[in-house]
Amino acid sequence: MTPPMERIQILETIEKDIVVCLQSAGQACMELSKEKSSLKQAESQTHQFLKTLGQLESKLSEQINYLTQVSTGQPHEGSGYASQKVLQMAWHRLEHARSRVNELERIKNKLR
Repeated sequence: MTPPMERIQILETIEKDIVVCLQSAGQACMELSKEKSSLKQAESQTHQFLKTLGQLESKLSEQINYLTQVSTGQPHEGSGYASQKVLQMAWHRLEHARSRVNELERIKNKLR
């Protein structure tokens, strides 16, 4: 079970990884655009970019899978979505029953 604050921290880590990934790509491009570029430096930045990109893909896939479970109401750890949905439907049924009883009460009073 992953608490909500931990999920937020995971998303913050993903955000930081995106920044690192973009910085690595930018630095590799800048190195290659130089008149006397260092192939070793460009390869290092490219390797860092690919490594971070792989980690990002994995982390984002985990988040997407979690969100897919939450949005479809599938049972999953750490969420009360299914229970909340059941409660909300119960409230709607209760409100409908109340309005129907009130309507029947009005009809009964008209017939008197």
